[in-house]
Amino acid sequence: MALRRCHLNPKKTLFLLCDIQEKFRPAMPLFDNMIKNVDKLTRAGKALDVPLIVTEHYPEKLGKTVAQLDVSHAKLVSGKTLFSMFTPEVKAVIQDIFNDKPEDVVLYGLESHICVEQTAIDLLEQNINVYIVADCCSSRLNQDRDLALDRLRQAGCVITTSESVIFDLVRDKNNPKFDVVRKLVNQPSVDMELTRNGSAIPVGSAKL
Repeated sequence: MALRRCHLNPKKTLFLLCDIQEKFRPAMPLFDNMIKNVDKLTRAGKALDVPLIVTEHYPEKLGKTVAQLDVSHAKLVSGKTLFSMFTPEVKAVIQDIFNDKPEDVVLYGLESHICVEQTAIDLLEQNINVYIVADCCSSRLNQDRDLALDRLRQAGCVITTSESVIFDLVRDKNNPKFDVVRKLVNQPSVDMELTRNGSAIPVGSAKL
């Protein structure tokens, strides 16, 4: 299925933050690094008025979204038992936000090979472009994350990074939100030890 790929438009884009909960912290390698990247991306989305939906997997047992992340601007924070985020509650809020569906979804969270992957496949089946933010995803094993990213690339997702998403949404230094965003990206993203065909992929960029 070939989807149309274009620049991200804040008015036609949805952020989906998947199951980044405190109980997962001890089991996830590089969890603290991921949180720093997620925080930057989520704060940039808030500054750029990109709607956000957050899910929490079985929060009665697994707890709430980590306190380090400010998701107070989210259109919905929803518990779920489905692995996919694409629950009836989420679908209803998406319909309300977009009067149909977004053109693009920026998806990130845990676990890459389970909830993120199943969410992405559900979105692709709705002919929605899916951008997976690789430096904002994790699994209990890095190999599970990396192989999931390969599968999702082959399925038609765009595999990207937090700074790539942010700058694609901004597009222009004259964007009125640029100064706010610039402060968020002055520090490089934190390394998530992403690999591609066995070679490390550095994550980060120069200061502006």
